[in-house]
Amino acid sequence: MSDADSVTDLRQANGPHVFVDDLSRPILLSDDEHHLRRSLRLVDGDSITLSDGRHSWVSARLGVEVEVTGEVVTQGAAAWTLTLVIALAKGTKPELAVQKATEIGVDRIVIGASDRSVVRWDEAKSLKNRDRLQRVAREASMQSRRVTVPEITIEPDLTSMLCAAPTAGLVRADFDGEALDATHHIVAIGPEGGWSDRERAAAPAAIDLGPTVLRAETAAIVAAARMVWLRTHADPCD
Repeated sequence: MSDADSVTDLRQANGPHVFVDDLSRPILLSDDEHHLRRSLRLVDGDSITLSDGRHSWVSARLGVEVEVTGEVVTQGAAAWTLTLVIALAKGTKPELAVQKATEIGVDRIVIGASDRSVVRWDEAKSLKNRDRLQRVAREASMQSRRVTVPEITIEPDLTSMLCAAPTAGLVRADFDGEALDATHHIVAIGPEGGWSDRERAAAPAAIDLGPTVLRAETAAIVAAARMVWLRTHADPCD
């Protein structure tokens, strides 16, 4: 089965999609089983699909013990890894950005405090919010029927992270930028107050996301969609 066929089959498979540690001996987490049985009202015998989060999935049937009903299918890894870097914002904006970028297909999401971020997370809040956002990514991965879950990273200083990132493929979203293309694998979204001079120096290459002024979370969604589309439609001979 080709990767394209595998993706199509998983998207069209019956029943909810759930992550387990081992596809050969699948055991549902208690929270996942509660969601399936109480929220979605599934009963024993209903169809579900399972993934190990490492590119493989299989069809199964809910029961006291989950029964695998198909052959394990492994999807090939993407041509390259896509990373979305998001400046820390207040409220539920990071959660919304993580959820939607996950559904779209980004591989890694970094959230960091920029020079003009209003919100600051200390070490304890960073750990707590990282766990919360990782759960958001996992739930969004199940909803969107992915076979991987994006890695969520919290950085205390966005500039330091940008300076340490590979310069090849790293761009920041800004008004003076060029069009996003398939060579851009790391896209940084700044705060609504804009990038500081220090941050511009850390990520000198810029891309423009369109003719209107976008909220930070909207810019993250637009960037994620364009990155994934470009990777999906890239010429394999390039």
